[in-house]
Amino acid sequence: MPHDSSPEQASIPAPAGISLAARLEAILYLKGKPLSLSDLAGIAGVERDEAELALITLMADYAHRDTALEIRQEGTRFSLQLRESLTDLVQNLLPVDLSTASLRTLATIALKKRILQSELVELRGSGAYDHIKELLAQNFIERRRQSEGRSYWLSLSEKFHRTFAVRPAATEALPDQAA
Repeated sequence: MPHDSSPEQASIPAPAGISLAARLEAILYLKGKPLSLSDLAGIAGVERDEAELALITLMADYAHRDTALEIRQEGTRFSLQLRESLTDLVQNLLPVDLSTASLRTLATIALKKRILQSELVELRGSGAYDHIKELLAQNFIERRRQSEGRSYWLSLSEKFHRTFAVRPAATEALPDQAA
């Protein structure tokens, strides 16, 4: 069965030694939105039946371990979510008022230190554009146009470092930034 080759469904290469269940977990985490089984299979580059078996394995694993996360099924779509019983705790702990999806986008930027907006949208989906607007509006990220190309470089702001008590790395300066 051929897979859709749209940007939303571009398959990722399988890292050596990483199970399909772990790859599906990573996909669900990074996308941060409910995905169909066909979407998961397409992104993972496997047949739908293989993805279904790995997803069942992953769901069973989450159901049997004491963790804050769970695989939630909403109709025909699946997502990696915080257990509902922890929602109040998290809302009290968050120092900012950001949606879960925007927080995941911010976490992706933080993990990469800096990332092209186009790459971030590939990883997080088209909803990332709204997350970026929200993060820019709250001054958690900075955006600079590439000197060559049409995208923007995204990096963490000073406010991010103050709010989340994370020290900036010395190598975090934006490329293409005028001195």
